[in-house]
Amino acid sequence: MDTLTRAAARRPRHHVEHVMGMAISIDVRDAVTADAIDEVVAWFHHVNDTFSTHRVDTPVSRLGLGELTLDDMPDEVLDVLCRCEELHDDTEGWFDVLSVPAPNGSRLDPSGLVKGWSIERAAAILEAHGAQRFCINGGGDIVVRGEPSPGEPWRIGIRHPDDKLLSAALVEASGRLAIATSGSYERGAHIIDPTTGEPTADLASVTIVGIDLGDVDAYATTVYARGLDGITWLMERHPDHAAFVITRDGVTYSTPNFCNALRP
Repeated sequence: MDTLTRAAARRPRHHVEHVMGMAISIDVRDAVTADAIDEVVAWFHHVNDTFSTHRVDTPVSRLGLGELTLDDMPDEVLDVLCRCEELHDDTEGWFDVLSVPAPNGSRLDPSGLVKGWSIERAAAILEAHGAQRFCINGGGDIVVRGEPSPGEPWRIGIRHPDDKLLSAALVEASGRLAIATSGSYERGAHIIDPTTGEPTADLASVTIVGIDLGDVDAYATTVYARGLDGITWLMERHPDHAAFVITRDGVTYSTPNFCNALRP
């Protein structure tokens, strides 16, 4: 392969893949080959084939429906379920994948962790291909690395819960960062209060910022389920994470460290 051909093979890439019930945007500013994107896309389809609770033929659905046992699960499913159990203890029971009525009719739905966990794994795939500057956005769950260009941070808008064309705030991110938002404006009241078994909709949206998107995703679900008390829980339990909350009547609350990233 001559120099020009090699240069053409390695270039910045932008790709949008519709998978896991959402559009996932992959924006790589480093020069990488198409193989890097292909591997990430294949990973997301594998996650969908393994963890989707909207299908009855995936290992997680068959486990929840009693057709398979834990002994039948691949290691990655066991790892996710183990982390879900740890998060259940960490959140004092508010993150509970066994309290969620899944679309497949079972009571097992680890989706509150899987989306963020899978995007974090996708970031590791890009890093293994040499990428250091990229953003992956899956339905508002976002990982970033580096900067899109030198001295220029990634600018990530937090959707206004009442108008998808408006941003409630802007997060400026660089380096290694994860951002997740939970709300009911797209899927309706789907986050369950495990103390009542009923959907909760006291808050309009919750955004959490941290380092690992799997944890950040789960903590966004937790704070949303707990309501405003969740902000206190996060500050006491995980002070290295930041929160931005919008109530049903449009009032905003945030942890003090969120101001470091927030741009109105």
